[in-house]
Amino acid sequence: MRCADGRPGRRGPLRLLLLGPLLVLLLLGGAGSASAHAVLRDSDPGDGAVLKSAPQHLTLTFSESVALLDDSFRVLDPDGRRLRVGEPGNGPDGADTARVTLPAGLEQGTYTVAWRVVSADSHPVSGAFTFSVGKATVSTAAAALATGPTEDPVTKALHTIARYLAYLSVAVLIGTAAFVAVCRPPHVPLHEKLSRASWWALLAATLVLLVLRAPYETGEGPLGAFDADAAGRALTGRPGIVLLARLALVLAAGAYLLRMARRRRRYGWTGAALAAGLAATWAAGEHASAGLQVPVAMTSSALHLLATAVWLGGLAALLAALHQAALSAQAVRRFSRVAFASVTVLVVTGVYQSWRGLGGWDALADTTYGRLLAIKLMAVVVLLAAAAVSRRWTALQTTPAVAEPSGDRSEERAVRTKVAAAVGGPSGPPASTSVPASPPESPSPSDPPGPDPSAEGGPDPAHRRALRRSVLTEVAVGAAVLAVTTLLTSTLPGRAEAEAATAAPAVVGASVTDVPFDVGTPGGRGTAQITIDPARVGDNSIEAVVYGPDGGISSVPELRISFTHPGQDIGPLDAGLTDRGGYWGNSFLNLPVAGTWEMKVTVRTSDVDQITETRAVTIR
Repeated sequence: MRCADGRPGRRGPLRLLLLGPLLVLLLLGGAGSASAHAVLRDSDPGDGAVLKSAPQHLTLTFSESVALLDDSFRVLDPDGRRLRVGEPGNGPDGADTARVTLPAGLEQGTYTVAWRVVSADSHPVSGAFTFSVGKATVSTAAAALATGPTEDPVTKALHTIARYLAYLSVAVLIGTAAFVAVCRPPHVPLHEKLSRASWWALLAATLVLLVLRAPYETGEGPLGAFDADAAGRALTGRPGIVLLARLALVLAAGAYLLRMARRRRRYGWTGAALAAGLAATWAAGEHASAGLQVPVAMTSSALHLLATAVWLGGLAALLAALHQAALSAQAVRRFSRVAFASVTVLVVTGVYQSWRGLGGWDALADTTYGRLLAIKLMAVVVLLAAAAVSRRWTALQTTPAVAEPSGDRSEERAVRTKVAAAVGGPSGPPASTSVPASPPESPSPSDPPGPDPSAEGGPDPAHRRALRRSVLTEVAVGAAVLAVTTLLTSTLPGRAEAEAATAAPAVVGASVTDVPFDVGTPGGRGTAQITIDPARVGDNSIEAVVYGPDGGISSVPELRISFTHPGQDIGPLDAGLTDRGGYWGNSFLNLPVAGTWEMKVTVRTSDVDQITETRAVTIR
């Protein structure tokens, strides 16, 4: 992929194509609750538990270590008033637990707990559950906090966009440097502009992520960044330290770029070390830093980002060269080999990371992470197709024509003319060789000898335009791939989602069973509707309403209900119903074990007639 000197190209189409991924981020990633890697495995008290005495502590157990916030626990009493609890901390079992002390003397009723922590991969995770002391009551706070603390959409949108710009800018920064170091193009002003613009964008994105770190963790609006206590806690936590390390590396990279530009020297091992350090900050702050095989995963993640940067960022640098500079056939072949190696690394690391994140084929269609990964894979296929087209145009411009030997001097001159044209050289004698618009930079004494750009002219204009279009397509699709990657890194992996579905407690809710019965008259059918709340082990309330054949509430002389657990040989346990004027009920039905119980319902319709029906009910 080479280019002769030519007029400066228009950058408008590239800018327009890069706006598409930003719109995708705004539409798909700008609202909703935070998704993360940590999974709540257990809580003590359990969700929906009815306790005989008030607990002293609340303890949550997660699938990985978590960081706590000042407001990690909010506990509301049965009337919806917030309780004063102790300072949150890790439990005795380690950093994967969160614990808080409750006030003494809790009254009877249902309490609502809303919690929020920061998982090891830097993303906040939240939720809510209820427990009862003495007996279950209707909680006015449970419905409002069913999904945990709210997530501010503005903070989340700004944070997502800043993360995307950080991905994009680090890819262009590393890719441009790698392209210049490997392909050794002549001095291209646009390459310097790309490096400067990407560095400033990376610096700005990193600063925005640092400023938004505190409100992103707490779920507040952007103004939450001015809370000094929250900001100090966020910057001293693991995600904040990673961002500060990235900021230091960005500043060091800026100083290095300035030094290389002033001395007109090629990038060397110092630049490679800075690139590796930057990639490591992404690995330390995303999904790779927690879960399975952390050392292998972090190494794979860093290599994946570096390969992406060398390929996609190198394409942006190539596009600049196609607009403004002369590239030799040797330089093009170098980039082609580097691009192929990058794609190989991307495939190997991508397969590993997909297996680690998905956990199984079902997650590809059944989870949000899997669907986003499928979209990314389809985009990568399009990207590879565009790369194949670029490679074909490259071959057309770098493969010289071959002619049969002939003694005819005129034929030999024609062959030389064809070969020179095929590699971008002039068709005339060497004395007429054109000179690039920009003078070549002075090579460093340590640079190995390379082709002289001034010895070669421009490729066929039609081929150059076709190659430029295919490379522009690659850059645009690559930007879209980075947008999907940004969403993937903030989405709960399929493996963790499946684990959450297995470990999460069942949803609290009443069990309602309709039991039809014969009232003793021709065609007369009534219904007893039995409600057990919350249908969990321990104390439950039970209510029964009898409806007559006309659908209205019917008064019956007697209604009895008993429960038997055949598997555990328990029962029958009488529900102890009493007539409460319009319905039958009891607030203290104790069912000691979980499982399927046989509920026997006996309805006396007259002094001498009664009917008995049996139904199965599930107690969680």
